[in-house]
Formats: sequence, structure tokens, C-alpha cells
Amino acid sequence: MSHRPLPLPGEKFWKHIEAAPNKVLFLDYDGTLAPFRENRHEAIPYPGVRKVLEKILESGGCRVVLISGRWTKDLPPLLGLKKLPEIWGSHGLERLFPNGHYEVAALSDEEVQGLAEAFELVIKAGLDRNSEQKPGCLALHWRGLDENVRVRLISIVEQKLAPLGRKTGLVLKEFDGGLELCAPGRNKGDAVRTVLSEENPEAASVYLGDDLTDEDAFKALEGRGLGILVRKQWRSTAARAWLKPPGELIQFLERWAEVCIGVEADRSSASKVL
Repeated sequence: MSHRPLPLPGEKFWKHIEAAPNKVLFLDYDGTLAPFRENRHEAIPYPGVRKVLEKILESGGCRVVLISGRWTKDLPPLLGLKKLPEIWGSHGLERLFPNGHYEVAALSDEEVQGLAEAFELVIKAGLDRNSEQKPGCLALHWRGLDENVRVRLISIVEQKLAPLGRKTGLVLKEFDGGLELCAPGRNKGDAVRTVLSEENPEAASVYLGDDLTDEDAFKALEGRGLGILVRKQWRSTAARAWLKPPGELIQFLERWAEVCIGVEADRSSASKVL
């Protein structure tokens, strides 16, 4: 992992993107495209993000893949886009295609039972309002909470959920603003590898993310693309470039849109000649 601040993507990077036969734009949501909110249902994209994403999606010049820890069904209303990208939810357990086709990984009976028991423990502790059930995951959120509530959440994790996870094979994952008890075996890196396996080996790809859960994706791109940390404050990361939102994020997406629009224009010209 890099322990020093990284540069912005330079002209050498953009020439590589322009020359690539295929392009894949991987995007995290919370903290990357949208600022964190105490009420996670109000986390809409930064001003300007929707407009530029619409341009990228309409261009047809690249593949756009959103990979989030959220439940897939929660993302379309927040995105507010006319045309949806491919969406992977619950850290890679779910996949929603642009045409509406939906896939979800199967869980073992033990994992299903473990998640059900975990939610019962959270309810008994009176903390269900701070929890979120998703396919294969139970998330506990503490952003913006009173310190006493936060302490109670951490206590139930240490005393109840951690032992339950060890017994049922579930794993605890930290994210910015909470913890998740999840079924093992899938993460954002797996989603990246699956998408890349479907692409031309010469495809150019980038992943924009901010959270610790995005580190698996950054590592999955090594040798195949560029991981970009999108965060106002620097932290150690496996990414190879750094953007500060929203300004530098918007500038990057605008440049990406220009490249994608140029690719589609070239294709149209070539088809007319033929």
C-alpha cells in the first residue's frame, strides 16, 4: 500500500485510455459519487455528477459499472439517472444489469440463519433503527449518532455478533461509518475480476473509490487498470492516483466523457465510410 499522497492522472494516462479498444469505468457510490449523509437515504450525488454520468452513459463509448456496499434496489432512486449503468450491490453479492436482469449469490443455510439471529440480537438491543438488512449482510451504522448509542453498537458487536459470526462462518467488515456482518467469499474485487473476465484483455479500466472496502477492487485492478482514491483527506491505499471530490472528481468524469464521446464519434464515422 502507498503511504504518501498520489498524483492526479496525467496526460500519459489519458493517451492510454484514448488508444484502448475498450474502456471500463468502475465507480463506488457513497463517499465517491455522493457525500456521506447521516441519513443514508438522502445521499444523492454531488452537484454535477448526474449530468456528466448521463453524458458518459449516453455516449456508448465505454462500459460503466457501479460497485457498492448498498442493496442494489436502493441505488437507482439515489442516482436519478435516465439510463442506469450495470450495478453490483452488497459488495459483489448482487448484480443488476442495465436491462433489468438480476442475479444474487446463493447463501448457505448456516449463513442465512446466522444473519437472522444477528438481526434478532440487534432488535433486542433496541438498535434496529441503526441497522440495515441487505442480501448476505447486516450493516450497523453509527455516523452522526450520539456517543452512547455508538458505544452500545460496538458493545453488541464485540459481545454478540463477533462470536455469532465465528460460529456461522460470517465475517465482520469495517466501512466508513459502521460495521457489517457478511457472508464470506465475495467482495468488490471479485466483482471487478468478473467484469474484466468479460472484456478484451487490452481494455483500459479505472476504479474510483474511497472506502476501505474499495481496497479489494484497487488490488484486483493491478496490472489491468488504475485504482483512484476519491477522498478529501489522504489515507494509505493500494490506489495509484488520488482525486479530491467534488471538483477533481467532476473534472475527471468530464474528461472521461470527452474520450467516450470521441470514441463513439469515430465509430459513427467509420460506419459511414464502410
